Amino acid sequence: MIESTKMKQITLFILSVLIFSCSKPTPQIYQWRGENRTGVYSETNLLQEWPENGPEEIWFAEGIGNGYGSPTITESEIFITGEKDSTAWMFCYGLNGDLIWKKQYGKEWGRHYPGSRSAPTVVDNLVYAFTGMGILTCLERKTGKIVWTRDYLEDLGGMLPMHGFSEAPVIEGGKIFCTPGGPENNVAALDRFTGDLLWSNPGKSEVMGYHPGNIIELPDRKIYITFSAYNMLGLDSETGELLWIHAQDNIPPEKRKPGLGDTHSNNIIYENGFIYYAAGTGNRGVKLRLSEDGTQITEVWRTPDLDSYMGGFVKLGNYIFGCGTRKKDLKSFHAETGAVIDSMRAGTGAVIAASNMLYYYNWGGDLSLISCENGKLEKKSSFRINRGTSEHFSHPVIKNGVLYQRRGDALMAFDIRAK
Repeated sequence: MIESTKMKQITLFILSVLIFSCSKPTPQIYQWRGENRTGVYSETNLLQEWPENGPEEIWFAEGIGNGYGSPTITESEIFITGEKDSTAWMFCYGLNGDLIWKKQYGKEWGRHYPGSRSAPTVVDNLVYAFTGMGILTCLERKTGKIVWTRDYLEDLGGMLPMHGFSEAPVIEGGKIFCTPGGPENNVAALDRFTGDLLWSNPGKSEVMGYHPGNIIELPDRKIYITFSAYNMLGLDSETGELLWIHAQDNIPPEKRKPGLGDTHSNNIIYENGFIYYAAGTGNRGVKLRLSEDGTQITEVWRTPDLDSYMGGFVKLGNYIFGCGTRKKDLKSFHAETGAVIDSMRAGTGAVIAASNMLYYYNWGGDLSLISCENGKLEKKSSFRINRGTSEHFSHPVIKNGVLYQRRGDALMAFDIRAK
C-alpha cells in the first residue's frame, strides 16, 4: 500500500512537471497606452510635485523625423517611429538614449500633418508598426530586419482616410487585427508571424475611424473592438463574426463627409462588464453595458462634455478623466452617472495616469502633474516642452519612473522618481 501510494505521488509529480514544461507562458505585450491600453501605468514611488522648471531631463534624442506616435518602452529598449521624406523609419534606442538600430519600413504619410501616426507594438522577438499610407510591417526586435509587410490598399482593398491610416497594432495570441476599410476586408485578422489573412468582415464598408482598437476578454470569448467612420464594431476575435454595431448618430447621414464626425482616435476602456469610450466627433462620452456572452450592448449614459477625439481618457476608481475639445479644459466625470464632477482650464490635450495622479500634455506644450482625489482636480506642477517640432499631440508614456515625451523630431526622458 505504501509503495502504491508513493508510485501515485511520483506519477502525479511527473505529470505536473510535463504539463508545466509544455505550457507556453503568455507573452508580454508592450503597446500603446500601456497594459490593456487604459492609459494607467502601474508605477509607484513617483514625485508628487515637480521642481519649478520641471523634473530632471535625463536625456533627449533628436532626428527621429516627423510624427505624433508615442514611444513604446520595454524593459530594455525604446521603439518609436518617424517620417523623413515620406519614408517611415523605426528607431530602437536603449534606455540610456543610445541608438541601437534604425530601419526604413515603407511609405509614410507626408501630406497635411505629415508624420507617423501610431505607436509600435512589441511581442516576444517581434515589433509591429503601421504607416499612415497603410503599410503594416513586422520587424525583428533585435535587428530591425523586416519579416513581412502588408499593404492595406494593394493587399486588402482598403480605403485611404482623409488624414492617413492611424492604428496601434493589436495582438492577441497568434493574430494581429487591423481595419483597412473598404467593402470586403473592412476589418481583418492576420497571422502575426506570416501576415497571412485569417479572417475578414465587411462591417459597414466604411473608411476606418482612426481608432487604435482593443481586445475585451470574456470567459467564453474575446472581442475585438474598433471604429469605422460612423460605427463602433464588436467582432469575435477568433472567427471575425460581427456581434454588434453601435452607431455614431450625432451626424445625420445626409451631412456626413470626410472630416466631419468620423474621427474616433481614443481607446475604449472595459471594466466589470462595462465599455467606456470617448468619441469627440461621434457620440462623445458613452458608457455601454456588455452582456455576459458579449453579443449585446445597452447604452447606460451619454455625456456631451467628454468630447476628446485624440487625447485619450483614463478611469481611476469611480471617476473618469478626459479633456474637452469645444471647451479647452480637463474634466472629471462620475463613472456611474456620467455627471461632471470638476473642471479645470488646462487646454485640450492628452492624459495618462500613474500613482493616482494625472499627467496632462496640452496642445500649447505644457506638461502638467495634477492631483485628482475624489474627482477633484488640482494642478501641482507644470513645465513647458520646448524641444522638438510641430504640434504637441503625442501622448506621454511612463516606464520605471521615467516620463517620456515625444514632440515631432525629438524624444525626451524625464526622471520623475521620488528621491
